[in-house]
Amino acid sequence: MPAHTFNRYRSASAAAAATALLLTIAACTPAASPAASTAAPTNSATGLPSSHIHGLTVNRETDQVLLATHDGLYDVTAHPATKIGGTNDLMGFTAGADQGVFYASGHPGPGSDLPNPMGLIKSTDGGKSWEQLSRQGESDFHALTSAKSGIVAFDGTLRTSPDGKTWSAVAARFIPAALAADPFSDTVLATTRDGVQRSTDGGKTWVLAPATPVIQFVTFASPAEAIGVEPDGSVHYSADGGATWSRTGRIEGQVHAIAAVEGSGPNPWVWAATSAGLVVSTDGGATFRPSDAV
Repeated sequence: MPAHTFNRYRSASAAAAATALLLTIAACTPAASPAASTAAPTNSATGLPSSHIHGLTVNRETDQVLLATHDGLYDVTAHPATKIGGTNDLMGFTAGADQGVFYASGHPGPGSDLPNPMGLIKSTDGGKSWEQLSRQGESDFHALTSAKSGIVAFDGTLRTSPDGKTWSAVAARFIPAALAADPFSDTVLATTRDGVQRSTDGGKTWVLAPATPVIQFVTFASPAEAIGVEPDGSVHYSADGGATWSRTGRIEGQVHAIAAVEGSGPNPWVWAATSAGLVVSTDGGATFRPSDAV
Protein backbone atom coordinates (compact mmCIF):
# COMPACT_ATOMS: atom_id res chain seq x y z
CA MET A 1 0.00 0.00 0.00
CA PRO A 2 1.14 3.59 -0.46
CA ALA A 3 3.52 4.82 2.21
CA HIS A 4 1.29 7.74 3.16
CA THR A 5 -1.56 5.38 4.10
CA PHE A 6 0.60 3.05 6.14
CA ASN A 7 0.87 3.77 9.86
CA ARG A 8 4.49 3.07 10.72
CA TYR A 9 3.89 2.41 14.40
CA ARG A 10 4.99 -1.09 15.31
CA SER A 11 4.80 -2.43 18.83
CA ALA A 12 5.36 -5.40 21.03
CA SER A 13 2.85 -6.65 23.55
CA ALA A 14 3.53 -6.62 27.27
CA ALA A 15 6.53 -8.70 28.25
CA ALA A 16 5.27 -9.70 31.68
CA ALA A 17 3.28 -12.70 30.45
CA ALA A 18 6.19 -13.83 28.32
CA THR A 19 8.66 -13.66 31.14
CA ALA A 20 6.25 -15.42 33.48
CA LEU A 21 5.79 -18.26 31.00
CA LEU A 22 9.29 -18.68 29.64
CA LEU A 23 11.56 -17.20 32.28
CA THR A 24 9.40 -17.79 35.41
CA ILE A 25 9.46 -14.18 36.48
CA ALA A 26 6.49 -12.95 38.50
CA ALA A 27 4.22 -10.39 36.88
CA CYS A 28 4.45 -6.77 38.07
CA THR A 29 1.98 -5.27 40.51
CA PRO A 30 1.14 -1.60 40.93
CA ALA A 31 3.37 0.41 43.23
CA ALA A 32 3.34 3.96 44.46
CA SER A 33 4.67 6.31 41.80
CA PRO A 34 4.71 10.06 41.33
CA ALA A 35 2.00 11.66 39.25
CA ALA A 36 2.62 12.48 35.60
CA SER A 37 5.63 14.71 35.03
CA THR A 38 7.45 16.11 32.06
CA ALA A 39 10.90 14.70 32.84
CA ALA A 40 11.47 11.12 33.92
CA PRO A 41 14.20 9.84 36.24
CA THR A 42 16.27 7.24 34.43
CA ASN A 43 17.67 3.89 35.46
CA SER A 44 21.42 4.44 35.83
CA ALA A 45 22.19 1.00 34.40
CA THR A 46 20.10 1.34 31.24
CA GLY A 47 19.41 5.03 30.70
CA LEU A 48 15.72 4.12 30.41
CA PRO A 49 12.94 5.62 32.55
CA SER A 50 11.85 2.34 34.14
CA SER A 51 13.21 -1.13 34.83
CA HIS A 52 9.72 -2.56 34.19
CA ILE A 53 9.22 -2.20 30.43
CA HIS A 54 6.17 -3.94 29.01
CA GLY A 55 5.97 -2.57 25.46
CA LEU A 56 7.90 -0.69 22.81
CA THR A 57 6.63 1.13 19.74
CA VAL A 58 8.38 3.11 17.00
CA ASN A 59 6.95 5.61 14.51
CA ARG A 60 9.13 5.38 11.40
CA GLU A 61 7.75 8.63 9.97
CA THR A 62 8.74 10.71 13.00
CA ASP A 63 11.34 8.37 14.60
CA GLN A 64 9.44 8.67 17.90
CA VAL A 65 10.20 5.79 20.26
CA LEU A 66 7.74 5.08 23.07
CA LEU A 67 8.04 2.74 26.04
CA ALA A 68 5.02 1.34 27.88
CA THR A 69 6.09 0.73 31.46
CA HIS A 70 5.01 -0.03 35.00
CA ASP A 71 4.91 3.73 35.56
CA GLY A 72 3.18 4.87 32.38
CA LEU A 73 4.04 5.76 28.80
CA TYR A 74 7.35 7.49 28.01
CA ASP A 75 8.76 9.20 24.95
CA VAL A 76 12.43 8.22 24.95
CA THR A 77 13.12 10.19 21.78
CA ALA A 78 13.34 13.23 24.05
CA HIS A 79 16.34 13.96 26.26
CA PRO A 80 15.63 13.28 29.04
CA ALA A 81 12.72 10.92 28.47
CA THR A 82 9.32 12.51 29.05
CA LYS A 83 6.15 10.96 30.38
CA ILE A 84 3.02 11.06 28.21
CA GLY A 85 -0.23 11.16 30.16
CA GLY A 86 -0.75 9.78 33.65
CA THR A 87 0.77 6.99 35.70
CA ASN A 88 -0.76 3.61 34.92
CA ASP A 89 0.83 0.17 34.78
CA LEU A 90 0.55 -0.59 31.06
CA MET A 91 0.93 -4.35 31.17
CA GLY A 92 -0.54 -4.77 27.68
CA PHE A 93 0.14 -2.22 24.96
CA THR A 94 -0.25 -2.10 21.19
CA ALA A 95 -0.61 0.43 18.39
CA GLY A 96 -3.70 0.69 16.20
CA ALA A 97 -3.90 1.30 12.46
CA ASP A 98 -4.41 5.06 12.71
CA GLN A 99 -1.77 7.56 13.74
CA GLY A 100 -1.75 8.20 17.48
CA VAL A 101 -4.10 5.32 18.33
CA PHE A 102 -3.03 2.95 21.09
CA TYR A 103 -4.73 0.18 23.07
CA ALA A 104 -3.63 -0.82 26.55
CA SER A 105 -4.51 -2.83 29.62
CA GLY A 106 -3.13 -3.33 33.11
CA HIS A 107 -3.57 -1.59 36.45
CA PRO A 108 -4.36 2.00 37.43
CA GLY A 109 -1.64 4.07 39.05
CA PRO A 110 -1.82 6.57 41.92
CA GLY A 111 -4.40 9.26 41.27
CA SER A 112 -6.03 7.35 38.42
CA ASP A 113 -9.82 6.99 38.34
CA LEU A 114 -9.62 3.86 36.16
CA PRO A 115 -10.89 0.56 37.64
CA ASN A 116 -8.54 -2.26 38.58
CA PRO A 117 -7.87 -4.10 36.36
CA MET A 118 -8.27 -1.52 33.63
CA GLY A 119 -9.75 -3.82 31.01
CA LEU A 120 -9.21 -2.53 27.48
CA ILE A 121 -8.55 1.20 27.17
CA LYS A 122 -7.91 3.27 24.06
CA SER A 123 -6.07 6.49 23.28
CA THR A 124 -6.56 8.53 20.11
CA ASP A 125 -4.11 11.30 21.04
CA GLY A 126 -0.83 9.43 21.29
CA GLY A 127 -1.32 8.28 24.89
CA LYS A 128 -2.15 11.63 26.50
CA SER A 129 -5.66 10.48 27.50
CA TRP A 130 -7.50 7.18 27.59
CA GLU A 131 -11.11 6.06 27.21
CA GLN A 132 -12.57 2.89 28.69
CA LEU A 133 -13.76 0.45 26.03
CA SER A 134 -14.67 -2.79 27.81
CA ARG A 135 -14.04 -5.37 30.53
CA GLN A 136 -13.18 -2.78 33.17
CA GLY A 137 -12.66 -4.51 36.51
CA GLU A 138 -12.51 -7.87 34.70
CA SER A 139 -9.51 -8.19 32.40
CA ASP A 140 -5.80 -7.52 32.66
CA PHE A 141 -4.64 -8.28 29.13
CA HIS A 142 -0.93 -9.11 29.39
CA ALA A 143 -0.83 -10.14 25.72
CA LEU A 144 -2.53 -7.71 23.36
CA THR A 145 -2.38 -6.84 19.67
CA SER A 146 -4.36 -5.07 16.96
CA ALA A 147 -5.09 -6.82 13.65
CA LYS A 148 -7.02 -5.67 10.58
CA SER A 149 -10.28 -7.24 11.81
CA GLY A 150 -9.94 -6.16 15.43
CA ILE A 151 -8.26 -6.81 18.77
CA VAL A 152 -6.74 -10.10 19.92
CA ALA A 153 -5.96 -10.35 23.64
CA PHE A 154 -5.27 -12.81 26.45
CA ASP A 155 -6.36 -12.47 30.10
CA GLY A 156 -6.31 -16.17 30.95
CA THR A 157 -8.68 -16.70 28.01
CA LEU A 158 -7.79 -15.90 24.42
CA ARG A 159 -10.33 -13.39 23.10
CA THR A 160 -11.06 -11.50 19.88
CA SER A 161 -13.06 -8.31 19.41
CA PRO A 162 -14.03 -6.44 16.23
CA ASP A 163 -14.37 -3.12 18.05
CA GLY A 164 -12.74 -3.48 21.46
CA LYS A 165 -16.18 -3.59 23.09
CA THR A 166 -17.77 -6.94 22.28
CA TRP A 167 -15.69 -10.10 22.73
CA SER A 168 -15.64 -13.73 21.63
CA ALA A 169 -13.66 -16.40 23.46
CA VAL A 170 -11.34 -18.56 21.36
CA ALA A 171 -10.94 -22.24 22.20
CA ALA A 172 -7.15 -22.23 22.02
CA ARG A 173 -5.08 -25.07 23.45
CA PHE A 174 -2.09 -22.88 24.25
CA ILE A 175 -1.07 -20.01 26.51
CA PRO A 176 0.34 -17.10 24.50
CA ALA A 177 3.38 -15.40 25.97
CA ALA A 178 3.05 -12.59 23.42
CA LEU A 179 0.71 -11.71 20.56
CA ALA A 180 1.62 -9.74 17.46
CA ALA A 181 -0.14 -8.60 14.30
CA ASP A 182 0.17 -5.93 11.66
CA PRO A 183 -2.87 -3.62 11.84
CA PHE A 184 -3.31 -3.97 8.06
CA SER A 185 -3.31 -7.78 8.08
CA ASP A 186 -5.24 -10.57 9.79
CA THR A 187 -2.16 -12.71 10.31
CA VAL A 188 -1.61 -12.99 14.06
CA LEU A 189 1.29 -14.72 15.81
CA ALA A 190 1.33 -16.12 19.33
CA THR A 191 4.53 -17.22 21.02
CA THR A 192 4.22 -20.38 23.11
CA ARG A 193 6.45 -22.92 24.84
CA ASP A 194 5.96 -25.24 21.84
CA GLY A 195 6.75 -22.68 19.13
CA VAL A 196 4.86 -20.05 17.16
CA GLN A 197 1.11 -20.42 16.78
CA ARG A 198 -0.20 -18.71 13.65
CA SER A 199 -3.63 -17.40 12.68
CA THR A 200 -4.64 -15.98 9.32
CA ASP A 201 -8.20 -15.00 10.29
CA GLY A 202 -7.62 -12.42 13.00
CA GLY A 203 -7.11 -14.89 15.84
CA LYS A 204 -10.19 -17.05 15.39
CA THR A 205 -8.35 -20.26 14.41
CA TRP A 206 -4.73 -21.27 14.96
CA VAL A 207 -2.09 -23.65 13.61
CA LEU A 208 1.33 -24.37 15.12
CA ALA A 209 3.89 -23.31 12.53
CA PRO A 210 6.16 -26.26 11.70
CA ALA A 211 9.76 -26.31 12.91
CA THR A 212 9.66 -22.86 14.50
CA PRO A 213 12.07 -21.70 17.18
CA VAL A 214 10.74 -21.16 20.70
CA ILE A 215 10.36 -17.40 20.42
CA GLN A 216 9.57 -15.24 23.44
CA PHE A 217 9.02 -11.82 21.82
CA VAL A 218 7.52 -11.21 18.40
CA THR A 219 6.61 -8.18 16.29
CA PHE A 220 5.78 -7.25 12.69
CA ALA A 221 7.74 -4.79 10.54
CA SER A 222 5.17 -5.03 7.72
CA PRO A 223 2.24 -7.31 6.87
CA ALA A 224 4.70 -9.97 5.67
CA GLU A 225 7.85 -9.38 7.73
CA ALA A 226 8.09 -10.54 11.33
CA ILE A 227 10.90 -10.50 13.88
CA GLY A 228 11.15 -12.92 16.80
CA VAL A 229 13.54 -13.15 19.74
CA GLU A 230 14.29 -16.24 21.79
CA PRO A 231 14.78 -16.10 25.59
CA ASP A 232 18.55 -16.17 25.05
CA GLY A 233 18.41 -13.14 22.72
CA SER A 234 18.72 -15.02 19.41
CA VAL A 235 16.94 -13.06 16.67
CA HIS A 236 14.87 -14.66 13.91
CA TYR A 237 13.38 -13.17 10.75
CA SER A 238 10.34 -14.26 8.76
CA ALA A 239 9.47 -12.98 5.29
CA ASP A 240 6.18 -14.90 5.07
CA GLY A 241 4.20 -13.72 8.07
CA GLY A 242 5.68 -16.15 10.55
CA ALA A 243 5.24 -19.34 8.54
CA THR A 244 9.02 -19.94 8.33
CA TRP A 245 11.97 -18.39 10.17
CA SER A 246 15.71 -17.90 9.78
CA ARG A 247 18.20 -16.84 12.45
CA THR A 248 19.87 -13.49 11.83
CA GLY A 249 21.78 -12.48 14.97
CA ARG A 250 21.65 -12.06 18.73
CA ILE A 251 20.79 -9.33 21.24
CA GLU A 252 23.06 -9.05 24.28
CA GLY A 253 21.46 -8.73 27.71
CA GLN A 254 17.95 -9.55 28.88
CA VAL A 255 15.33 -8.39 26.38
CA HIS A 256 12.18 -6.71 27.75
CA ALA A 257 10.36 -5.64 24.56
CA ILE A 258 10.94 -5.33 20.81
CA ALA A 259 9.55 -3.38 17.86
CA ALA A 260 10.32 -3.30 14.14
CA VAL A 261 9.59 -1.12 11.11
CA GLU A 262 10.27 -1.32 7.42
CA GLY A 263 13.78 -0.09 6.64
CA SER A 264 14.90 2.23 3.88
CA GLY A 265 16.58 -0.76 2.21
CA PRO A 266 15.80 -4.48 2.03
CA ASN A 267 16.10 -5.12 5.77
CA PRO A 268 13.69 -4.10 8.53
CA TRP A 269 14.89 -2.02 11.46
CA VAL A 270 14.57 -3.63 14.87
CA TRP A 271 14.54 -1.96 18.29
CA ALA A 272 14.92 -3.77 21.62
CA ALA A 273 14.65 -2.51 25.18
CA THR A 274 17.18 -4.55 27.15
CA SER A 275 18.82 -4.74 30.56
CA ALA A 276 21.69 -2.73 29.05
CA GLY A 277 19.52 -0.06 27.41
CA LEU A 278 17.76 0.59 24.12
CA VAL A 279 19.45 -0.93 21.06
CA VAL A 280 18.64 -0.84 17.35
CA SER A 281 19.48 -2.91 14.29
CA THR A 282 19.34 -1.57 10.73
CA ASP A 283 20.21 -4.91 9.11
CA GLY A 284 17.25 -7.05 10.06
CA GLY A 285 18.58 -8.10 13.44
CA ALA A 286 22.05 -9.24 12.38
CA THR A 287 23.84 -6.61 14.47
CA PHE A 288 22.73 -4.15 17.16
CA ARG A 289 24.07 -0.85 18.48
CA PRO A 290 22.92 1.58 21.16
CA SER A 291 19.98 3.62 19.93
CA ASP A 292 20.35 7.38 19.54
CA ALA A 293 16.88 7.73 21.05
CA VAL A 294 18.32 7.67 24.58
